[in-house]
Amino acid sequence: MRKASKAKTMTELLRQALNEADNKYAVTKATGVPKASLIRFMRGEQSLRLDMADRLAAYFGIECIRKNDIEAGRRGTIGMRKG
Repeated sequence: MRKASKAKTMTELLRQALNEADNKYAVTKATGVPKASLIRFMRGEQSLRLDMADRLAAYFGIECIRKNDIEAGRRGTIGMRKG
């Protein structure tokens, strides 16, 4: 039986970062993610498109790291475009 993961999901990390953001308007301007999409996402009414999640993750400095890479002492990021 597999152990339950204690790691937060990308959705949880993005919602937390958005909740802690001082200026949501600055987030929308910097990322190009519409404010209405952010609001619906934060309320749990809809998910984000993957490209929007990528831009928000880059803005907040959130990166995906494979568990196998961590266990092997490597830090290989996947799916994140810095731009």
